[in-house]
Amino acid sequence: MAATTETLEFQAETRQLLQLVIHSIYSNKDIFLRELISNASDALDKLRLESLTDPDLGVDTSDLHITLEVDKDAARTLTVRDNGIGMTRDDVVDLIGTIAKSGTAGLLAKIKEAKENKDADAASLIGQFGVGFYSAFMVADKVTLHTRRAGTAQGTVWESDGEGTYTIADADDLPVGTTVTLHLKTADSEDGLGDYLAAWKIRQIVKQYSDFIRWPIRMATTANTADSQDGSESDGAAGEPETLNSMKALWARPRPEVSEAEYHEFYRQISHDWQDPAQTIHMRAEGTFEYEALLFLPAHAPFDLFSRDTKRGVQLYVKRVFIMDDCDALMPNYLRFVKGVVDAHDLSLNVSREILQHDRQITAVRRRLVKKVLGAIKDLQATNTDAYTTLWEQFGRVIKEGLLEDRDNTDALLELVSAASTHDPEKTTTLREYVSRMKDGQNTIYYLTGENRAMVENSPHMEAFTAKGYEVLILTDPVDEVWTDQVPSFDGHRFQSIAKGQVDLDETDENSDEAKADKAQQEQDFAALLAWLQNTLAEHVKQVRLTTRLTTSPACLVGDAHDLTPTLEKMYRAMGQDLPSVKRILELNPTHPLITALREAHETKAEDHSLAEIAELVHGAALLAEGGDLPDPARFTRLLTDRLAKTL
Repeated sequence: MAATTETLEFQAETRQLLQLVIHSIYSNKDIFLRELISNASDALDKLRLESLTDPDLGVDTSDLHITLEVDKDAARTLTVRDNGIGMTRDDVVDLIGTIAKSGTAGLLAKIKEAKENKDADAASLIGQFGVGFYSAFMVADKVTLHTRRAGTAQGTVWESDGEGTYTIADADDLPVGTTVTLHLKTADSEDGLGDYLAAWKIRQIVKQYSDFIRWPIRMATTANTADSQDGSESDGAAGEPETLNSMKALWARPRPEVSEAEYHEFYRQISHDWQDPAQTIHMRAEGTFEYEALLFLPAHAPFDLFSRDTKRGVQLYVKRVFIMDDCDALMPNYLRFVKGVVDAHDLSLNVSREILQHDRQITAVRRRLVKKVLGAIKDLQATNTDAYTTLWEQFGRVIKEGLLEDRDNTDALLELVSAASTHDPEKTTTLREYVSRMKDGQNTIYYLTGENRAMVENSPHMEAFTAKGYEVLILTDPVDEVWTDQVPSFDGHRFQSIAKGQVDLDETDENSDEAKADKAQQEQDFAALLAWLQNTLAEHVKQVRLTTRLTTSPACLVGDAHDLTPTLEKMYRAMGQDLPSVKRILELNPTHPLITALREAHETKAEDHSLAEIAELVHGAALLAEGGDLPDPARFTRLLTDRLAKTL
């Protein structure tokens, strides 16, 4: 080391900051190697670019690489070496010494604020202040840096133990590039310190965080190195290099250059799903914010798709450096089944989930990714009906959650919706297909929700629609109860539950003078019975009225247009919401023998207490017919058996 060595003291606040970096900010100490490799990769990128713009630079760029060297027995060191751009003495002061400059106070203030707000992700602040290099002190007692910038003759050595001082000196005969040597602390599992002298551990970290770095990462050993997790020795010769990273960032390659087999293999690696994906989406965005994305639509749903603890989101990389596994800021919850990678060019390596969620550029990326995914499903719907049908069977229930979460894409999501209907006993239909089959003059999309197809098809509400040939969507997913209540229409056609509000299927006939007269006479004939029933069943219903929606059943229960359905009411109660009980409307079929007989009996013996019991039975039967729960099953059973006994 030359005579120009300087020993400098860290300021008090800088010492405090170093301690925070070492002990508080990073929760995973393995990340130090990611930071150092990322710095080395950047240096190689810069050298390659500068060599293209400055032919007089005089450097060899034919074998740009990063080398990791382990000395287990002697110095207990781990060295990260690159033959990249290197640094001058001033660069070292400006870049490595940034931690001692004006940013320190700002970073300390932000860390203090994060701790006061109980923000566990204070690591996000590191990237903003350029102190990732100092993560090396989490695992090392001393760090030594040797560097020489391309195009210069003088090298520089920087060294510190991360405590009170650091030294900086000129050095001769250094190669172009940068070498960072870590004098490692002893492995300590309780403190999260791995055995960073073990080859298996280094391989593991590189594979997880830096596998797709574009430059080869080679490992060489200067002494026997533990090569397996159980500590067995390597048989390789000392110094023999081994390339640790695949460098196969498929997303960075043009699509025509990637085979389907390569896509499928990569999908298996990131998803642990051994079936081929249903669809591959490969995209590149250029402009103010550049990124590449490689996304996959799985062929089948994972077992934990509806688990509350299901991880969602895609992997996030920054310039091929792995950042996080489940970046939910890039993919909405209703697309949580999408797997893949997004590689952004202009983000900090230490970007946090909180920052991502509030970043305008990330929001723009998310919007574009969502449109790409929905577009890919739409393409599948148009070009491969079988694949689309399978995908919808697996994920349709989840995708429909988007109708509640993503109002910006409501129209696109409605185009994807596929549902069972009365049109076909086996095949599903899209809303677009439903609309194409609507009757002349029909402006409403009719639907009915229920637990299963059989229950919906056998519902009394279906009778008139079946008799008159109106198609009804059969919606049996729990989410259908919610989105149909919040999405008003599709392509100008209003959604209408056939179990809510008034239904008049023969408006032309109903508007004739004769029909109006018949209806008025019917209302007059049944007025006394309706009033009596409404009073008798006041505890259970809010209104009793006649209906044209029934053809074979005596009665049914319906809700007002904006009432919660019974199923939705149950769902909200199950989630702990305290809701007032929703009374419904009892509709009677005026042509059914039971109802006409009840009217006649009421006219002749209105005071007979048994009529009130029959009224209860009519209400209970209507409730059971739609799959509802009786308020008092024991009483209903007793009334029914007594009534049956009297008929024998």
